[in-house]
Amino acid sequence: MIITRTPYRISFFGGGTDYPAWYEKNGGAVLSTTINKYSYLTCRHLPPFFKHKHRIVYSQTENVSDIEDINHPSVRETLKFFKIDKGLEIHHDGDLPAMSGLGSSSSFTVGLVTALNALRGQLKTKREVALNAIHIEQNLIKENVGSQDQTAASFGGFNLIQFGGPRIITVDPVVLSRERIEELESHLMLFSTGLFRKASKIAASQIKTIPKKTEELHAMRAMVDEGISILRSKNSIENFGKLLHESWKLKRGLTSKISNTAIDDIYETGRKAGVIGGKLIGAGGGGFMLLFARPENQERIKIKLKNLLYVPFCFEYLGSQVIYHTGHDE
Repeated sequence: MIITRTPYRISFFGGGTDYPAWYEKNGGAVLSTTINKYSYLTCRHLPPFFKHKHRIVYSQTENVSDIEDINHPSVRETLKFFKIDKGLEIHHDGDLPAMSGLGSSSSFTVGLVTALNALRGQLKTKREVALNAIHIEQNLIKENVGSQDQTAASFGGFNLIQFGGPRIITVDPVVLSRERIEELESHLMLFSTGLFRKASKIAASQIKTIPKKTEELHAMRAMVDEGISILRSKNSIENFGKLLHESWKLKRGLTSKISNTAIDDIYETGRKAGVIGGKLIGAGGGGFMLLFARPENQERIKIKLKNLLYVPFCFEYLGSQVIYHTGHDE
């Protein structure tokens, strides 16, 4: 039996430049971090005593005899990718809900790839795991997804992730003092908007607008470097929050589906209560909102946004990993 733990991620700058339709021609980059909220997957060979061959448990339970009959797209295509012939039982638990904008679906796929590698007794690099998950989601499931979520979930940590070029993906940890990281973490707040959506549908509309939004996407890519420069300087950390605000204004203009009246109201309520900047995490349309504010203003912001679920978090640095391995079938 294998149990994997795979983190969710939040991205600060560069989202939208991680779609192959953009970065294969222009290059792209994101500044992101994984957080201490996780997707857990338990995976084992299913004993041959049941009418079904495979059992998959998530928000639904599937008992099937053939991989092709599995409804869960990531499970179905990942098992086909690995050419699985033995029966499997797969059980998923997540700290946060699906369709949240925190890369939960990619964390699931990365966790499953990690688990199946371990079940087969194979140790793969984080790069191999990320690239396999990207291939499964983009080419096999044919989801409208970028390449940042799978990479962040696999590698873990606070990273500059660059897309395009001969290596396709380059991951460089953003090295800062412990004090600067703690200062950044102390200014961040995460709220659930209560609105959940299928990211692929939002992303599809964004991908269609790419040819018309080259100026905005180049500007969003430039903000990645600017954000890192702010963090590495001795300037006020609040400049990072102000840049988040500018980035959000750019992002919400990419397509009308990214924001809506409810999200705009949440953001403006936060701004009036002391929020310096922020953004909707993920493709848009709902999910979680990241806000940047001075620590002394955060209680007031929580009160003003008391109808939303506040989720404390901190950065995570390990990425997808096996946390339990019996060493033999059970």
